[in-house]
Amino acid sequence: MATSVRAEQGGTPPPAAPPSPPAPRGRRRRSGPGGWRSTLYRWDVKAIPYVFIAPFFLTFAAFGLFPLIYTGYLSLNRVELGGTAEWKGLENYTDLATSEFFWNALLNTFTIGVISTVPQLLMALGLAHLLNYKLRGRGFFRVAILAPYATSIAAATLVFAQLFNTDYGMINTLLDWVGIGPIDWNNSKWPAQIAISVIVTWRWTGYNALIYLAAMQAVPQDLYEAASLDGASRWRQFISVTIPSIRPTIFFTIIVSTIGATQLFGEPMLFGGSVGISGGSGHQFQTLSLLMYEKGWITGALGSASAIAWVMLALLLLLGGIQALVSRRNRKKLGD
Repeated sequence: MATSVRAEQGGTPPPAAPPSPPAPRGRRRRSGPGGWRSTLYRWDVKAIPYVFIAPFFLTFAAFGLFPLIYTGYLSLNRVELGGTAEWKGLENYTDLATSEFFWNALLNTFTIGVISTVPQLLMALGLAHLLNYKLRGRGFFRVAILAPYATSIAAATLVFAQLFNTDYGMINTLLDWVGIGPIDWNNSKWPAQIAISVIVTWRWTGYNALIYLAAMQAVPQDLYEAASLDGASRWRQFISVTIPSIRPTIFFTIIVSTIGATQLFGEPMLFGGSVGISGGSGHQFQTLSLLMYEKGWITGALGSASAIAWVMLALLLLLGGIQALVSRRNRKKLGD
């Protein structure tokens, strides 16, 4: 009524209300070749990283994870080579706990590891310190100290077995010149372990020396300059600057060398010759790896061999846990 009155009086009618916006709808997928290409591109970006890393995980699952799980299964069974599995539970582990051969192998592994690791890392530290200075032919010496690491284990062990031969070896000949009688390097416990440790030390010293050298070259020169201004000698700089700066690297090499000593196999086996698997005539240098091999492939007791393998794995995990705890403690100290 008011509108018609205004129209009759010549007034302007009010503007019409704007139309309401349409309700939102879902995004429509593009049709046609362009839409398929964008979809394939999105799938390609998401899936291609997994395609690249799939070979590693497949290989690890086939040759790492499955053998590990299957070995754990065999360790809970009595299995003869070529026979069927018979469930025994933890019997294989309890047998190891009461086995004289197992504890002897564990002790031999520990003693050979200590005898070979301590001199090896000390000499590697000294070599790295010398190579860290400006010397003539520095590049040649860096390559030369790595040559033993590149040498075959079999070749190196056979050469050292001749050097330590009781009857005609050069080591006994040199000892005879200084008035020391011939030493039975093969049949005596400590001489045999020392001879094997010499092989391990000769092979791995240069490798660890290069690791230490890389760590030393990362130490800031300002620290050495400040120590020199304070009147510190080179030996004091080495003790007070170099060693604390490369402490994480030293601890890393200790853990890696200890793991390598736990898995020691080739050197004692080849050094012992025909009785290398048993660790000598009296098991004087039989390690855990040799005992595991003897149980599995000579005796045929795959269950016992698998139990030894899992004990070795537990030892390695324990060493890894110690390394992680010490590393975390060092980081906290640096942070504070």
